[in-house]
Amino acid sequence: MRENQMLREPVELLPADQIGPVHFIAIGGAGMSGIAELYHDLGLEVSGSDQSDSPALRQLGHLGIRTHIGHDPAQLGDARTVVVSSAIRESNPELSAARERGLRIWHRSTALAALMLGREAVSIAGTHGKTTTTGMTSVMLTEVGADPSYVIGSPLASTGKSAHLGSGEAFVVEADESDGTFLQYPTTIAVVTNVEADHLDNWGTAEAYHAGFTRFATGEHVRAVVLDGDDPVAATLAHQLRAEGRTVLAYGEGPECEVRLTELDFEGTTASATLTHDGWSGRLQLQVPGRYNLGNAAAAFAVGRLLGHDPEALVRAAGSFTGTLRRFQLVGEVDGVRVFDDYAHHPTEIRAALTAARKAAGEGRLVACFQPHLFSRTRDFAAEFGQALALADLVVVTDVYAAREDPMEGVDGTLVLDAALAAGADALYVPNKAHLPSALAELAQPGDLVMTLGAGDVTLVGPLLVDQLHGRPGEPGAEDR
Repeated sequence: MRENQMLREPVELLPADQIGPVHFIAIGGAGMSGIAELYHDLGLEVSGSDQSDSPALRQLGHLGIRTHIGHDPAQLGDARTVVVSSAIRESNPELSAARERGLRIWHRSTALAALMLGREAVSIAGTHGKTTTTGMTSVMLTEVGADPSYVIGSPLASTGKSAHLGSGEAFVVEADESDGTFLQYPTTIAVVTNVEADHLDNWGTAEAYHAGFTRFATGEHVRAVVLDGDDPVAATLAHQLRAEGRTVLAYGEGPECEVRLTELDFEGTTASATLTHDGWSGRLQLQVPGRYNLGNAAAAFAVGRLLGHDPEALVRAAGSFTGTLRRFQLVGEVDGVRVFDDYAHHPTEIRAALTAARKAAGEGRLVACFQPHLFSRTRDFAAEFGQALALADLVVVTDVYAAREDPMEGVDGTLVLDAALAAGADALYVPNKAHLPSALAELAQPGDLVMTLGAGDVTLVGPLLVDQLHGRPGEPGAEDR
C-alpha cells in the first residue's frame, strides 16, 4: 500500500457518551447529518456548521441542534470534540482553531465507530451496493422487530431518514472503503458486496485496494463474514476465510453459495427470486428492480440469519423496502416520459443500473445522462464508461464533477463521449450541466425512460427536466404552469 494521507488508520475510541459537547464541520453532509442526529439522540450537546443551507441543515435545526451557515472559529463554542468529513481541508478556520485549542479531532468514521461500541456491529462494505444493502438490512431488521440502529449513506425513500438510534443490539452501517475508514469500525459481522478496483487515487493499486478488504474481513472483532459468492474477488476471499476456519455465508446464484438465488424474474421496476438457505426455501419479492438488488437482499437476509431471525419473516420484510434516495429513484413522469435518478458513478454500477432500466423501459427508449465523477476516475475508466453507457439508446454526457480534485490537463467529459461513440452509442456532449434539462426535454419522446447518472450534482437535473416537460409549449400540462 502506498503512503497517502487520505488513507486513514484506525485511532483509539472512547465511548460516544464521553466525548461531548461535539461540533461537526460540514454537518449538513449526507453522512455527517445522520451521525450528528444520533449524538443528539444520545443526549449530548451537538452543534455544527456547513458552507451553505440545505434541507438536512434545517432538519437538524428543527431537532434543536445549533447549526450555522459558514465557518467561524467562534462557532466551536465549548466543544470538546470536533468531527470532520473527508471534504474538510486543513485550512478550514474552525479546524485550525480546534487544533490550536488542543480539542479532540475525529474523522466522521471515528465518531460513528464510537457509537457502535458494545453493539452487534454490522458493517456493509463493497465497491458497489453498500447504500442499498445497508438500507435493506436496516429495513428488514426493523420489520422483524429488532429495532436496529443504523447509518445509511442516503435517506430511505419510505421515511426520509438515514440514521436511527434503536433499542436493539444490532448497529448497521455503510462502511466506506474509499479512504480506509471501514477499518475503523468495531465490526462483528462484515459484509462484502463485491470488490472491483476503485479509489486508486487513495489506494495506489488494485492489489492494495483488495488487501484492504481482506483486512476489513479479518478484523479483531469480526465473528462472521457475508460475501457475494458470484463476485470473483469476494469468492476468492471467501475461500481464504473458510480455509482459516472463519464463519462465512456466501450469497448468490452459484452452487457454492450458502444463501442461494434461483428462478430470477424481472418485471418493470420489481424483481423476484427463490431464496434457499440451510434447507429452507421461499420466494423473495422486491419492490426495486435489477439482478443486483436481489443480491443485495440476499446479503441482508444472510445478516438477519446470523442475528438469529426467522427466514420467512426476513423474506417478507424484504418486500417492504422501497429504495433509498438517488438509487433508481423515480423523479417524475410527464406525458409518458419517466425520469429516474441514480448515484451510479463506476462503470460496473452504470452497467447494472442501465440493465435494470432497460427492462423497466419496455418498448420505450432508454436515455442515459451521465456526469463523470472525479478527474482521476474519468481518466482511468473512460473506455469502460463508454462501453457501459452504450447499453442506452441515447447517451448524453456532461463535463466532469471535480469533487475533491483539481482539474487534470486533457481530462474532461469528451473522453467518455468518445468512448461511448467508439462503443457504438448514439451520443452527444452537453458540457454545461445547466443546459441539460432543456437539451433532454427537446430529445424526450413519449415512452422514454430518462436516467440521470453520477455521484455529483447531476441529481439536480431530473427535477428541472420534469419542470421543463410540464412546461413545453403545445404539450398537455403547459397551461397549468
